[in-house]
Amino acid sequence: MVGSAVARRAIDAGLHVVLSNSRGPETLAGLVAELGDRATAATPAEAANAGDLVLAAVPLAQHERLPRAELAGKTVIDPMNYALYPGFSIPELDNNELTSSELVQRHLADSRVVKALHNYGTKGLLEMFRPAGADDRTALPLHGDDATAKKEVADLLDVLGFDAVDLGTLAESWRTGPNTPLYALAYIEQPPSGLTPQEFVAYAQQADAVPVPAARVKELAAATVRGPAGFQL
Repeated sequence: MVGSAVARRAIDAGLHVVLSNSRGPETLAGLVAELGDRATAATPAEAANAGDLVLAAVPLAQHERLPRAELAGKTVIDPMNYALYPGFSIPELDNNELTSSELVQRHLADSRVVKALHNYGTKGLLEMFRPAGADDRTALPLHGDDATAKKEVADLLDVLGFDAVDLGTLAESWRTGPNTPLYALAYIEQPPSGLTPQEFVAYAQQADAVPVPAARVKELAAATVRGPAGFQL
């Protein structure tokens, strides 16, 4: 869902986008027609070749399917999150030896991975964009090991209508991952108490978004304590 929301905002901002999925370009015909002339569909390898910036909006369990050769030398935005479910776990993440983005960077060794757009809902992306300098402009976090790549992603967020807050390296990206205040919670109206994980996900997807300034993002990130990895589903 984050992929289509970012595509819509990018098109509205005047950018060109190349969409792909695992099912083939023909399955994206309806979305491409809806988005208009600045959108095209391609295979994952073709999309990776075409993009100046690549948003790898796939489940973390499928990150090793990302085309390494075609993504070499590219800046890759990682919006993936680690979610535990029956039959799937990654011991290195469970033990907090790595963050999920370090795992992605290990696979994409010749790419520049930046963690971003992983903690914010599609409703907010489509409704909370604001011009630069607006009092109620929302700030989104990013993490990465390459300063130039982080600047590229920050510039994209600006074009999409959001401020960016650089919160350090991929190793620090747990500060904005699942089970932290900056993972959705800070950006939506307070949810009812007692929700199950599935109920929280459903609530977060439809809840009204609230603006969060850069200073608040920094404050929450600094106060976050690392806990168990993975959103429990």
